Amino acid sequence: MQRILLPLALLLSAPTLAARWGSPEVAGLVTHEAMDEISGLAASRTYPGKYWAINDSGNTAQLHLMDDRGRHQGTVDVVGARNIDWEDIASFQLDGRNYLLVADTGDNGGIRQDLAVHVFEEPSDLTRPATLAWTVRFRWPDGPRDCEAAAVDPVRGEVLLVSKKRVPAELFRLPLKNHGKESVAEKLGTLTGIEQPDAGDLARSPLYGRYRAQITAADLSPNGRVLAVLNYRSVHFLVRGRDESWQPALAANLPNLTLPWIPQAEALAFSLDGQEMFIASEQLPSPLFRYRIEMKAKAAN
Repeated sequence: MQRILLPLALLLSAPTLAARWGSPEVAGLVTHEAMDEISGLAASRTYPGKYWAINDSGNTAQLHLMDDRGRHQGTVDVVGARNIDWEDIASFQLDGRNYLLVADTGDNGGIRQDLAVHVFEEPSDLTRPATLAWTVRFRWPDGPRDCEAAAVDPVRGEVLLVSKKRVPAELFRLPLKNHGKESVAEKLGTLTGIEQPDAGDLARSPLYGRYRAQITAADLSPNGRVLAVLNYRSVHFLVRGRDESWQPALAANLPNLTLPWIPQAEALAFSLDGQEMFIASEQLPSPLFRYRIEMKAKAAN
């Protein structure tokens, strides 16, 4: 298991601390039938310590709440949006209100023209449907592609999207609000620093060698400076400096964590304080993995 040392104070605010992700823990086991095809995970702001999950295509348009051990806490229907192929969920706060963004961006066939990200007010009552706040409809600049990874930067007012099947993966952004107009996703660059299948992977299994490097989820750290992207075998981190764009991070050699075995890892979320990171699978039953930040004193500069 590889451990990585993230640059000083990117996930932690104290300048005298350095942060390191520890070894993975099995936080719990996801077994509830309502969450039988988890494709996205996001920390709840209304229910601290709990996480919202969604299922992808072929499932009902619902939001599922679970605790940090993977135990189902409740299911909420949504009104005003269909689940065509929901692939990721992100939580954020804007103007003092809590929201959940659901990315309806899955496109296994590479043919979709009706892409959308739906924003719901985060439910505070699990017995009532979630309220649709707004929808951003968009298209890609150069034709269809599959996308299963989305994150929200409310400070910059943008949605970050990472393509799945293209090699190398591509990073795009959308406005968080587009006032009813269709947007065109803006390409920021490619994730050239992500590990690619080596000759041995491809020789053993050409299909799986490429498949397991595809990006399936993303989340942005609470301070907006670390974008974690998940594939079937590892988590990679794009790290930008204060007030910097993502371009320098895209060109860098990305630090990463190699995952323990997990069937079809498709969901990732930071905790609200950025001290923990959870990874979930699209199959049942499945372990819910947790990484924790380890802290150690560091001499002041």
